[in-house]
Amino acid sequence: MSGDEVARTAGCGGGGADAKVRAAIRTVAVIGAGRVGRSFALASAAAGFDVVLEDVMPANLRRAQEEYADLAAENTGARGRLAVAATIEDAVREADLAVDFVPDELESKLEIFCLIDRMAPPRTILLTPSEAQSITDLASCTYRGERCFAVRGGLGAASAGPVRLLHPAGAEVEAIEAVSGFLRALGGEVRVEVDGDVPMLVKNLG
Repeated sequence: MSGDEVARTAGCGGGGADAKVRAAIRTVAVIGAGRVGRSFALASAAAGFDVVLEDVMPANLRRAQEEYADLAAENTGARGRLAVAATIEDAVREADLAVDFVPDELESKLEIFCLIDRMAPPRTILLTPSEAQSITDLASCTYRGERCFAVRGGLGAASAGPVRLLHPAGAEVEAIEAVSGFLRALGGEVRVEVDGDVPMLVKNLG
């Protein structure tokens, strides 16, 4: 199997993460505890992953903790832990996967990718929800371009329809398998594709 495979479709998951995915991804850092970030963090915890949620607004973190407590009390499958962090560095220190929920603008995405790339362990995979940015561009600004991914179509159990997992041409096969398995564990269908966007940053370097 090649990391350059296009349009590989994975079936629906749910019911928690399988052993192979859990071996690769145990701790998920979620950067941004707004409505979508909180929902994603809770879905990840419900699927059995340990989550560290970061936000600059303490009120967002408190609300996430309250929602997690409600989820656990309702016995709806909150099998993973939810912790909160005041800084990005604290959130990603032990992360196997880091997911950001910053605005889908080039400057914001570049900033968060560079911060996480500098602060996270080399093993950490970067995943960003983006409908507008080229993951090839973003990955080229890191020291872990082979472990950078973008997802389009929504995240978590509330997502309608399949999501597209985009990666640069040189992505690690093991990382592709880990991220696609993680997204399936959240209960969605995943379509894996090589990034087909025109990489504007790379183009501007020529």
